Amino acid sequence: MTPNTAPVRLGVQLQPQHATYTQIRDAVLRMEDLGVDVVMNWDHFFPLSGDPDGLHFEAWTMLGAWAEQTERVEFGSLVNCNSYRNADLQADMARTLDHMSAKGGDVGRFIFGTGSGWFQRDYDEYGYEFGTVGSRLDDLAEALPRVKARWAKLNPAPTRDIPIMIGGKGEQKTLRLVAEHADIWHSFVRPDELGHKVDVLKRWGEKVGRDVSGITISNELPRRSLDDAYADALHDAGVRLFTLGISGPHYDDAAVKHWLAWRDRRNEEAGVRAA
Repeated sequence: MTPNTAPVRLGVQLQPQHATYTQIRDAVLRMEDLGVDVVMNWDHFFPLSGDPDGLHFEAWTMLGAWAEQTERVEFGSLVNCNSYRNADLQADMARTLDHMSAKGGDVGRFIFGTGSGWFQRDYDEYGYEFGTVGSRLDDLAEALPRVKARWAKLNPAPTRDIPIMIGGKGEQKTLRLVAEHADIWHSFVRPDELGHKVDVLKRWGEKVGRDVSGITISNELPRRSLDDAYADALHDAGVRLFTLGISGPHYDDAAVKHWLAWRDRRNEEAGVRAA
């Protein structure tokens, strides 16, 4: 899994709820100026907390603006819902964002985060079939090879091998998909559970014939406290991409600054630099 020598990176999920687009745009620029490594939104159609009918914006359209307005940070959704868009269309959209974010001849900065979906209101109000947890995971399993096959056909091709992030922790289906396809595995798994999940992932890697040692482990930072001990435990368990979710309307960056300082301290102690 993530090599111990890999740098700690910080991703901030700017939840696109309860804020004007101007507030979201300003927050993206502020995150880049502060030095975060990745900025993300989420792929929903309604708020997940607070007023359920509050202000909210669509994910992929927003990412096109982020591709243009940022210069350094990687970006994407944490995570895309596979159910909402045709797999080949997702691939083309991702490739386009990859090119939009390549500045001055550099490669693109888009991360294709994806998952099977779970928020039933999105499905019901937008006319998608909700199905079951199993059927949605089966749909994701069918979509991922199509995404990669479409990337191989597109002209122009992506500027780089677009990193695939898969979210979830299910041992029978999700971790198999991670072993087969992911560059980054994201979950909410606690430090004391992470070793077991990593062992399951390694076993899936053996079964599907892929070395999973290079997969980056991503996890959530505490949402309501600045708990360095918890983050240290995640780090000791192999996490190297730490994500922090913050909501509108103000996108308070106090916690972001705390975790940036923690990131820099951990990297300095290890003698590595953030990518």
